[in-house]
Amino acid sequence: MANDKSESELREKKEKKDKKRKHEEVAADGDDAAAAAKKEKKKKRKSEVVDVDDTIVTDAPAATSTAVVAVKDEEDEKKDLKMVIPVSALVPFANPLADEKQQKKVLKGVKRAAKHKSLKRGVKEVVKAIRKSPASNPSLAPTTLPNGIVILAADISPMDVISHIPVLCEDHGIPYIFVPSRAELGAAGSTKRPTSVVMCTPGQGKGAKEGEKAEWEEGFGELHKVALKLGQHVLV
Repeated sequence: MANDKSESELREKKEKKDKKRKHEEVAADGDDAAAAAKKEKKKKRKSEVVDVDDTIVTDAPAATSTAVVAVKDEEDEKKDLKMVIPVSALVPFANPLADEKQQKKVLKGVKRAAKHKSLKRGVKEVVKAIRKSPASNPSLAPTTLPNGIVILAADISPMDVISHIPVLCEDHGIPYIFVPSRAELGAAGSTKRPTSVVMCTPGQGKGAKEGEKAEWEEGFGELHKVALKLGQHVLV
């Protein structure tokens, strides 16, 4: 009987151990499944983050490109802006007055004159140079180069500052041209301030390179052609 009891006890113990093992195996399988599910969720989250980051990276160049285009548009608008001076701001005797195309040629000639040291600036200096030049009649020989070419700004106030210069130029046979802006005339003459009048002379001044003499003679000749063309339409 004792043997039977011990055998039954051993069987019961084995059964209990087997049940515990099965329970532990089931629990372990459940834990593994849960862990695997968590890993999959993490992977999905990472993939979503990567996708979002990719979209941000791909969209970034487009945003920067639009910003660059906007900046270029602003620069183009600034370049297109032009100094517009109303006619009422111009002196009534501004004749002949260069138009936009002719003004570019005139200001280009003034820049060349400043480069070759052949530019007189300001009312006093220009009047002095005109009075020193010999009197001549340009209508007798229009092809010959004059002693100078005077460029006046038409937006001068008071007008009495330059009103005597056109008459003085006519007495000495020196052609003159009006441009709308004194600011642009000053900038072309390499001065920081607006200039009311400048005078281009045919000869180079001190400090100019002798090798560029032919270049300035050509530039002065082109400026003389513009002055002659404008002089044909002078309103008396």
